[in-house]
Amino acid sequence: MRARVRDELQKLLGDRVRFDVPLARLTSLRVGGPVEAVAAPAHRDELLSLLQTCSELQIPQRVLGSGFNVLAPDEGLPGVVIRLTRFRELETLPAGLRAEAGVSHSQITRRCSEQGLAGLEFTAGIPGSVGGWLTMNAGIPGREIKDVVREVEVASPEGRAVRRFEARELDFGYRELRGLAPGSVLLSALFEVTQGSAEAVRAAVDTLLAKRARSQPLDVPSCGSVFKNPAGDHAGRMLEAAGLKGFRIGGAQISPVHANFIANTGGATSGDVLALIREARQRVLEATGQHLDTEVHVLGGAA
Repeated sequence: MRARVRDELQKLLGDRVRFDVPLARLTSLRVGGPVEAVAAPAHRDELLSLLQTCSELQIPQRVLGSGFNVLAPDEGLPGVVIRLTRFRELETLPAGLRAEAGVSHSQITRRCSEQGLAGLEFTAGIPGSVGGWLTMNAGIPGREIKDVVREVEVASPEGRAVRRFEARELDFGYRELRGLAPGSVLLSALFEVTQGSAEAVRAAVDTLLAKRARSQPLDVPSCGSVFKNPAGDHAGRMLEAAGLKGFRIGGAQISPVHANFIANTGGATSGDVLALIREARQRVLEATGQHLDTEVHVLGGAA
């Protein structure tokens, strides 16, 4: 990164920008080389100024939330990774539950459980932050974020405008949100909730959390589900049927607990993970004729 660019970012953000940060520190899988800069703007105006600066100086920028469902390259990335970790305002309003993009899954679960807000129980244990949930249209079989979103605030890629989209204007697909301009930044969402009993909400949350604890490898670094489920089937079942549970390449292993999770058993590289993804996909293709699409986002490339 050019010295002038570093100076401009430092002038704008002070100690809220760091340089040459390993992406392994910022992703749940704990792999990835350095990104040129990591910026954590303090508030909305500062974020918009950062986006304007990146646009004017032609600096590549992308938002990285809690680092789930992403695979960072070993060689690192150019430009700026924006983290909205300071955007954590959570409000219970007559119209619903408003959450900024940096609000964590545990914050949502705790607020709904304490106040008896029903409608978001299905999100219990889905890792990440609100921005990531929206980007991935996170969910479980039969229920997704698109089902509970009333509106979303989005900053334009150049930081010149903030627009509010109603749910009917958003194009959600399976594990994706389509139609926004590349580089747009999700700022907040308004979720539809109804007043219920705290006991009922807590019971539903506890049931889902217990199910996740039994069926997913929560005690090792992973990126969450690796492959999308094909229509009428489950990627985990297909991978297990192909004999892939426990299969490893380098430090990356297909989890013995759930075959649609790849775990970092220690010292894994992004290359190990990509090789494992390609091997798993090929074996399933040979066994079933079905091509598995990745759910995990590969930063700066494709699996």
